[in-house]
Amino acid sequence: MQKNTFSCLIATSLNISEKSVAATLSLLEEGCTIPFIARYRKERTGGLDEVQIATISDRYQKLLEIQKRKETVIKTIIELGKMTPQLQERIDKCWDTTELEDIYLPYKPKRRTRAQVAREQGLEPLALLLMKQREPNPERAAERFIKGDIKTVEDAMAGACDIIAEIISEDERTRQQIRNAFQRQAVISSKVVKAKASTDEAAKYSDYFDWSEPLKRCSSHRLLAMRRGENEGILRISISPDNEEVVERLKRHYVYGNTRCGQFVSEAIEDGYKRLLKPSIETEFAALSKQKADEEAIRVFAENLRQLLLGAPLGQKRVMGVDPGFRTGCKVVCLDAQGNLLHHDAIFPHPPVNKRTEAAIALQKMIQKYQIEAISIGNGTASRETDSFIKDVLAGRYNLPDASPSHIEGNTPEVFVVSEAGASVYSASKIAREEFPDEDVTVRGAVSIGRRLMDPLAELVKIDPKSIGVGQYQHDVDQTQLKHSLDQTVESCVNSVGVDLNTASQHLLMYVSGLGATLAKNIVEYRHEHGAFTSRDQLLKVPRLGPSAYQQCAGFLRIRNGKNPLDNSAVHPESYSIVERMAKDQGCTVADLITDKKKRDAIQLPQYVSAQVGMPTLTDILIELEKPGRDPRQQLETFEFDKNISSIDDLVEGMILPGIVTNITNFGAFVDIGVHQDGLVHISQMANRRIAHPLDVVKLHQHVTVKVIEVDHRRHRISLSMKGVTSA
Repeated sequence: MQKNTFSCLIATSLNISEKSVAATLSLLEEGCTIPFIARYRKERTGGLDEVQIATISDRYQKLLEIQKRKETVIKTIIELGKMTPQLQERIDKCWDTTELEDIYLPYKPKRRTRAQVAREQGLEPLALLLMKQREPNPERAAERFIKGDIKTVEDAMAGACDIIAEIISEDERTRQQIRNAFQRQAVISSKVVKAKASTDEAAKYSDYFDWSEPLKRCSSHRLLAMRRGENEGILRISISPDNEEVVERLKRHYVYGNTRCGQFVSEAIEDGYKRLLKPSIETEFAALSKQKADEEAIRVFAENLRQLLLGAPLGQKRVMGVDPGFRTGCKVVCLDAQGNLLHHDAIFPHPPVNKRTEAAIALQKMIQKYQIEAISIGNGTASRETDSFIKDVLAGRYNLPDASPSHIEGNTPEVFVVSEAGASVYSASKIAREEFPDEDVTVRGAVSIGRRLMDPLAELVKIDPKSIGVGQYQHDVDQTQLKHSLDQTVESCVNSVGVDLNTASQHLLMYVSGLGATLAKNIVEYRHEHGAFTSRDQLLKVPRLGPSAYQQCAGFLRIRNGKNPLDNSAVHPESYSIVERMAKDQGCTVADLITDKKKRDAIQLPQYVSAQVGMPTLTDILIELEKPGRDPRQQLETFEFDKNISSIDDLVEGMILPGIVTNITNFGAFVDIGVHQDGLVHISQMANRRIAHPLDVVKLHQHVTVKVIEVDHRRHRISLSMKGVTSA
């Protein structure tokens, strides 16, 4: 019954059919993963995509949390002996957290308040008398309550007013009225803490030293910046509506006329609003606005991460990875087509060592000996100089003994500059130590730089997403929510691409639908012991990998050159019999069906529809047969910075330069133009039209052409524009 209620609530809030929501919840309860449901259970869900399924899952978890909270609320009220049928019904029907807490507030155990003390002193009848506002002489009435700690009429009236203030502050309609005022007109203000104003730490928050704007218009990045400044003790933040107007509204509601009782109630309202109501609702709105900012920042981060993970791969080629540097030299590694480390060395072509000839010779020898097909250079310190040096070597601009360019003629390696964000984090990680126990961190970092050219997804899943450098205030947002979103994003990317069962690392396998750390480890160990997998069915021989896990993972794992050509496709083994029937009906083998377009075109899909299999699955099968095992990612493109620009001092306003988008935020995109300091294309400078978000215009690692519009040397800030500039 509860599940039906949840299905109805979720369906209504998301505008999705209740049948689809109920089916999705059933599949999730059965242990199905989001990628599996989205890819292989379209008939049951009505074709819901991963985003919709994930949202249903999140909403369901939230409803479960509310249900658990309701149980606590009901238990507490029953123990107080104050539960009524009407109150029980209200709680049962309530599925809004704020409303539930408002209902519970008068019964909620709280610290010893001024109102509680006044009630213990017997002043509640006086408070209720004042609220009715019928007593012509309240002071005389108060004399009856002078006893114990209540020495004077003033004491009695003050205690009664404390009770009135609490009654009003706990009234549901009153609280909602204040919320409405906050929603309409709340202003968020930021002031600098005077003692910190002149410190270096405060300089980066100078924009917010005296800042205010309507809360509903405050963007997530500004709010998170202010909150960070507040957490560092530099800023003081407040959220407030028009206090006078709010208090006057409350008085019109509670005060019935210009009577003596009304005056006391009026004073209680002012006190209750200032001391109880406003701080409570302000805290609520601070939390809600932070939550909203977190959700937006996490959404942008997740989308950036998705684009980064789905970056174009070079593929299985022999790669040289270079971690550039000046004084410490450039660490160079040579990798085979599977990413295994063959050799590593250090060269010193730059100041202060300047061993350019020796470095050129060493480089040329490694390229020839290990038949290097591509070179991957990290984009950090000395990146431009290293890129230029290596290209000079490849072009034969060094007179090298026994290493002329003719030795590699027709097979000159392509040179790529890749983001090295997170490489140092990986190099010191447990994963890197397990992969390369005998190598130091510099070698591991260079390997990561090389491998992320070959396959960004396979390499970047080893690094904490927060360290990859594509977030916006990622350390300031809710960390549990961030991890949940990023884990879902990684899982989605891994399964959308598919994983080579015979080459994938344990860390990549653990993100495959239905697997995890233990099963991924067992697969790798089985592979080491028994050799390469030749069919998907062999997965059932892996320890602890049973039928359920097999069902969830099999369709996302690929086996190249296996016994069954479908094992290198996204066709699920549960559908192999359908493809075999299709092939039989066409008088050919499954392999023929894959290679022969005419035979595929002749397939009449409706005749294969059954109670279990509908047109969505059959259509997916036919699409997959056209290009089995295809990689959905784009092709890799080479890129070159302007050769005349190498530092911020070379920039002049009006210059038109090529660049690469390195990070996307709500307020714009950061672009690397090759001067060791990314420039910002503000959202207002991205297009000749108004856009809702930078993601509408650019993607991560997109090659763009930008114009320099301002260079702030003091703060090392570069402002760029894409308006009216033809894209690269």
